[in-house]
Amino acid sequence: MTTAENTQDAPQPEAAPAPGMVDIKPRNYEFDLESALAANWHSGDPFKTAFFNALSMMFPVGEKSFMDAVKAFRNKVTDPALQEDVKGFLGQEAIHSREHRKYNERLCALRGYDLDYMEQPIIKRRDWAHANLPVIAQLYATVAYEHYTAIMANGTLSNPKWLEGADPTMKALWRWHAIEETEHKAVAFDVLKLAGGTVKERRMSMLFITVNFIRDTARNINHMLKRDGYSFWQRMKIWRSGLSFLLGKDGILRGMGREWLDYFKADFHPWQHDNRKLLEEVKASVGPEPVLA
Repeated sequence: MTTAENTQDAPQPEAAPAPGMVDIKPRNYEFDLESALAANWHSGDPFKTAFFNALSMMFPVGEKSFMDAVKAFRNKVTDPALQEDVKGFLGQEAIHSREHRKYNERLCALRGYDLDYMEQPIIKRRDWAHANLPVIAQLYATVAYEHYTAIMANGTLSNPKWLEGADPTMKALWRWHAIEETEHKAVAFDVLKLAGGTVKERRMSMLFITVNFIRDTARNINHMLKRDGYSFWQRMKIWRSGLSFLLGKDGILRGMGREWLDYFKADFHPWQHDNRKLLEEVKASVGPEPVLA
C-alpha cells in the first residue's frame, strides 16, 4: 500500500468550528466571595483550596498579557466572524481579570498572603520578554496558556467531582470561568495562524510555559500553606494528599495528559477537542443566564 493510500485511510481530525460558530459572550458578573475566602472554601481541605487559589493568583497579570498579545495582531484579522470572536475574547478576559483581581486582593487581605511575592515572578518574565523577544513571542505564550485553561475548563465542566464540596459561590465563579474559557479557547490560536506562527515555535513555547506553570503553581501553594501556619512537616503531609488529588487514580491533572500532548501535533486546533455539546449542557443546567450561582 502506498504512502498516499495510508494517508487517505488514516483517521482525519474533525473539522474545527469556524470563527463565529461558538457564541463568545462576555458575562458581566460580580461575585461576593468575602465569607468563602476567609476559610478553606473547598471541602475544608487546605490543599484543594490553595490549589485553586494559586491558579487565581496567576490570572490578572496573565490575562492582561493575553489581551495585549491578541490586540498587537488585531490588524491581521479581516474576517468579520473572527473580528467578533476577538471582541468577545477581549471582553471575557477583561472581566476575568477584574474578578480575579478582586478575589486575590481580598484573599491576601483576609489570610495574610503576599500578593507581590506571587505576582512578581510573572511580571518579571513578562517584562523581560517585552524587552528581549519579538512581539509574537507573547502571542505564542498566550496560545499555550489558553490551551492549559481550555483543558482545565473542560475538566471542570465534565467532572463535577473537581469542585464537589466547594462553597457554592466559589463553585459558581470557577464554573463561569470554565464556560467562558471554553467558548474562546481558539481565538488566540486563530490569530497566531494569521500572524505567521510556526509549529516548531508553538511547540517550544508550550514546553517553556509548562515549566513556569508548574513552578508558579507550586510556589503559590507552598506560600499559602506556610502563611496559614503549617510547619514544614505538616506541609509535606498536605502535599502528599494534594498530589493524590492532582495525580492519583482519579487525579484532576492525570486525565489531561492526552489533551496536553495533542498540542504538539502539527495539525492541532483547539476545537479538535470539540466539547460544544458539553458546553451547552452545562449552560442549560445552571438555568437562565446570568444566574450561575
